[in-house]
Amino acid sequence: MEKTVMIVDDSASLRQLVVLALKDSGYRVVEACDGVDGLSKLDAGRVHLIISDVNMPNMDGLTFLKEVKKRPDTRFTPVIMLTTESAADKKDEGRAAGAKAWVVKPFQPQQMLAAVNKLIQ
Repeated sequence: MEKTVMIVDDSASLRQLVVLALKDSGYRVVEACDGVDGLSKLDAGRVHLIISDVNMPNMDGLTFLKEVKKRPDTRFTPVIMLTTESAADKKDEGRAAGAKAWVVKPFQPQQMLAAVNKLIQ
């Protein structure tokens, strides 16, 4: 069965890079431009893993993460934060909210794919 990954980021070029890496590895990908868009697209079907930026308009990634974890259907969905934020307090806040991994931009696609493959079993 094909696994579905959602990428939530306001940068279209970064979404393209992630989509390309994920599709080349056999994943189905759903794109969202911010947390609000991401939450609305979660209603459309099962997502096995979410990759989210932290700094986005409308709804930032940490707020999005907290909302994902409140929902019964996505409470246990693993979330990877993919962000320029590298401060320990932000990482701690993300971990406390339920993030399973924290990948700092710029990143190597293989690094992100390793985290995806580990979490999406």
